[in-house]
Amino acid sequence: MSEALPVVIAEDNYLVREGTRRLLEDSGRVQVLAGVGGAEELLAAVRELRPRAVLTDIRMPPSHSTEGIDAAHTIRRLHPDVGVVVLSQYSDAAYAVQLFRDGTDGLGYLLKASIGELDDLVHALTEVAAGRSVVDAHVVERLVEFRTRQAESSLRALSPRELEVLREMAEGKTNRSIAESIHLSESAVEKYVNTIFSKLQISEERQLSRRVAAVLTYLRDVER
Repeated sequence: MSEALPVVIAEDNYLVREGTRRLLEDSGRVQVLAGVGGAEELLAAVRELRPRAVLTDIRMPPSHSTEGIDAAHTIRRLHPDVGVVVLSQYSDAAYAVQLFRDGTDGLGYLLKASIGELDDLVHALTEVAAGRSVVDAHVVERLVEFRTRQAESSLRALSPRELEVLREMAEGKTNRSIAESIHLSESAVEKYVNTIFSKLQISEERQLSRRVAAVLTYLRDVER
């Protein structure tokens, strides 16, 4: 069995925090180093305990606004080897835009209502710990809708089928899984993926996060 992933949890609701801790630890794949109730405590725990990943709520004391997102930015800046998954009940594209404003590497955005299995959460923590990105499929839909409404969106260059492949990519699926999901050959999916990278001007420098970066590339100019 592989070594358990060391994680810090931030959630201001005690019952939710402890329930999540128990579930993760019972999986045998996660070691919860600490459970905290606020952003300042989270930053202190990361600094002292050096986890490989963090699971944080989006709204916490003191203002219950976007403390989780702000903490994620700080953690990624000060501890780039620590991944962060933000859990939210909001599928509004604006929150995801704010989270990914400086890039997608090592960050995840999941909706609480969409986590049907413990494996989904463990997978997300494992992915961000490895420097990759995870985005909830429902949030991807909102992001695509949000950005395609922008007049200068590069996503307008994509065909309906390319957008379909793009959404599948954003869920972290391999080319083979995408092919099975939308009933295409794997070689056809590979061609669509390469076309998407080309149209969105996603360079190979992004490496492992390149696939998710494709669906989120439009975030770079949202604030302009």
